[in-house]
Amino acid sequence: MEKEKISNGELHTLGIEGDEMLAKFSRVANGLLKHDRMTKAEILANMEAMIEDPTPYALQKGGKFNNIAQSIIDLRKEGKFIKQPRAIHELRKELTTFPVWGAENIEVGALAQMRTAMQLPIAVAGALMPDAHQGYGLPIGGVLATHANTIIPYAVGVDIACRMCLSVFDMPAASVDTENALLKNLLLTNTNFGIGGTFKTHHDSSLFEREDWNATTVIRHLRNKAFAQLGTSGTGNHFVEWGELSVSEGAMEGVPAGNYLALLSHSGSRGFGGAIADHYSKVAMAKTKLPQEAKHLAWLDLDSDEGQEYWIAMNLAGAYASANHHEIHNKIAKALNLAPIARIENHHNFAWKEQLADGTEVMVHRKGATPAGEGVLGIIPGSMSTPGFVVRGKGDVTSINSAAHGAGRLMSRSAAFRTLDRAAIAANLVDKKITLMGSDMDEAPMVYKDIHTVMAAQNDLVEVIATFNPRIVRMADPKERPED
Repeated sequence: MEKEKISNGELHTLGIEGDEMLAKFSRVANGLLKHDRMTKAEILANMEAMIEDPTPYALQKGGKFNNIAQSIIDLRKEGKFIKQPRAIHELRKELTTFPVWGAENIEVGALAQMRTAMQLPIAVAGALMPDAHQGYGLPIGGVLATHANTIIPYAVGVDIACRMCLSVFDMPAASVDTENALLKNLLLTNTNFGIGGTFKTHHDSSLFEREDWNATTVIRHLRNKAFAQLGTSGTGNHFVEWGELSVSEGAMEGVPAGNYLALLSHSGSRGFGGAIADHYSKVAMAKTKLPQEAKHLAWLDLDSDEGQEYWIAMNLAGAYASANHHEIHNKIAKALNLAPIARIENHHNFAWKEQLADGTEVMVHRKGATPAGEGVLGIIPGSMSTPGFVVRGKGDVTSINSAAHGAGRLMSRSAAFRTLDRAAIAANLVDKKITLMGSDMDEAPMVYKDIHTVMAAQNDLVEVIATFNPRIVRMADPKERPED
């Protein structure tokens, strides 16, 4: 594979001019790149920061940019190489309307964030789902369609490709009681929660044979971490749980009407996706200057190197997140000595190239929103003691073929610790016959909106075809920092 390079054209866009200065910058930049000292994006970001203020770099004795930083300082003493301020992309003045489902239960901050997103010069259409609450940049539950050649890392989310996966087993739902000890032990043995969680053995690691793991320096540096974390789950609201699935006649292909034992998991692309999100969000904010209130909505152009790098990494994170769930479900199915009769899954932190109803090509960002195109199956969970639902999308064009991704939070984590009562939480779990392993007050059922209210607000978006009631729930230990 040909080694990537930083061209004079890319250096020129930073304001570097003149053969001598271009040669100096190119020598340093490509030397760092050649020896894998920094990624291309990191080198360009550092050079941009150095041009802004070379003093810290010049003072760093033996630093990677020490000599050229001093050259900039010397030139500026002569009135040369003066930094030109970068233009800020202004937001549209007019307010573009967008549909909102369940507006009466959505906090003002989430509505304000969605309005700001709709004022981006690249925004084409948007929608807000009934589980929406405030996030970074785009609110959780926000759907944003932008120009087809643009992508916003923070509108995809920090946990890229966070997803749901449901396996249905031909065992009676009553197994959650009659086989409680066995099912609990299967979760303890075959799942691993926490920020540093890893597995030494894997059921299927064939994903790592893909060429995309060598596509960029950033991905290459994260490959070993991703491999070690295959089949693990995150913290915060991520879970793996057994429950009772109720299916009506003809609702699910290959699954006759009845009550089944089912396994449901919720997690994403782990440290790999988190590092990709952190890296390219910073790159986007460095390249695309926006007013303060919109800075987290900075985008990358897909016709730029950075945009293509993020697109490759995001899609790889999607495949990796799916493989994580399959690893968990396949290990447990093998230990149970029973293959599932059905499996359903979907992302809810991702960006897709799609078309609007009028044929316009767009990039659809669903941050905490479930794809709900006509006939598309998805899973919308409630909380650890309330139902989740298998749904079939109705293809509503005003929602940009989207639906809620869960119940949505009512309160912050700090508010949960401040206001909730542990005894009341414990009583709720006993009442609902929930066996809980891990978690803490910040994931108690009371921190979430009423899932039935959320579902009622989106009757025009999805059809419920099955109901899942959690019974044996595993989450990260209380000591773990939430990363969802």
